[in-house]
Amino acid sequence: MPLIDLRSDTVTRPTPPMLAAMQAAAVGDDVYEEDPTVRELETSLAARFGMAAGLFCPSGTMTNQLAIMAHCAPVSEVICEASAHVYLWEVGGIMHHARASVALLPGERGRLTASQIAGAIRPTGNVHYPTTRLVCLENTHNRGGGSCYQWADLVEIAAVAKQHGLALHLDGARIFNALVATGQRSEDYGTLFDSISVCLSKGLGAPVGSVLLGSQEFINGCKRLRKLFGGGWRQAGYLAAAGLFALENNVARLADDHRRAAQLAEALRPLPYVAEILAPETNLVIFRLDESHLTVADCLSRLEAQGIKASGFGGSWVRFVTHLDVTDDMLARVIAALPELAGAGRPA
Repeated sequence: MPLIDLRSDTVTRPTPPMLAAMQAAAVGDDVYEEDPTVRELETSLAARFGMAAGLFCPSGTMTNQLAIMAHCAPVSEVICEASAHVYLWEVGGIMHHARASVALLPGERGRLTASQIAGAIRPTGNVHYPTTRLVCLENTHNRGGGSCYQWADLVEIAAVAKQHGLALHLDGARIFNALVATGQRSEDYGTLFDSISVCLSKGLGAPVGSVLLGSQEFINGCKRLRKLFGGGWRQAGYLAAAGLFALENNVARLADDHRRAAQLAEALRPLPYVAEILAPETNLVIFRLDESHLTVADCLSRLEAQGIKASGFGGSWVRFVTHLDVTDDMLARVIAALPELAGAGRPA
């Protein structure tokens, strides 16, 4: 039976039609700005989010860190949620690249409020404090179990940022999951955010790549920083073509991933070894084990013995992620396997 990989939506592989689109791509040297497929990806995605320009990069970590570095100056500060990807999983890049401090706030499943952000802004004129420059949000929020911001909350946060002269950046690693789940319009995001990072290699299924969006002036500056990072591409259109294919074909189907995640959560709820589940809003199912019944290590090893891969998510938590390489038949196999994990319990 085929392996079922629920560790992340980054494990997807290009489909034959996507590979055909990549092979047929028109390409040039992107460092000379001569790759037409890269230009098409950047301009079309910028237009989709109501922004002026885009910059194609290898990863979401690069697009996030480029944005933070461009928005900040040394001895400034970034406000973000305590479990934000830009802080927790980007190798201390805020400190290393931007030489900035970080104000960490406790969110509700990763979501911050306007009042929290307003309270974290440093008073100006006090030499003991760094200068608050930037607010970073994450939508959907990974550690929050794929949680989504409500539009009204984003509007309030953007108003606070504008009032205090702060830049507002969105880590949109799974922004299309949020759009599909909430019905929000991508074009409206450009009215709130100064920069947006959009990942193509998660739920959309492209093999690699993220695009940073912003004003033309902002993107011009980030292009120089991308070069500093060693991120200049050559015939990158082959990869950009995968992103264009994903945008044209793989957005609406994210609803299938959300449906399957909800089914997984329902199957987990009555199991005696499950202590808590973060109700899935999108394609992430994060649950806490009662380790008197089953440890994380045993859970993962027993799943793998049945051809299913999952991720430990710190402490007693486990994460499943549904994606386009997970079919309904595979989901049925996972659901059938889950009750069997409880029988063995904790080994003596």
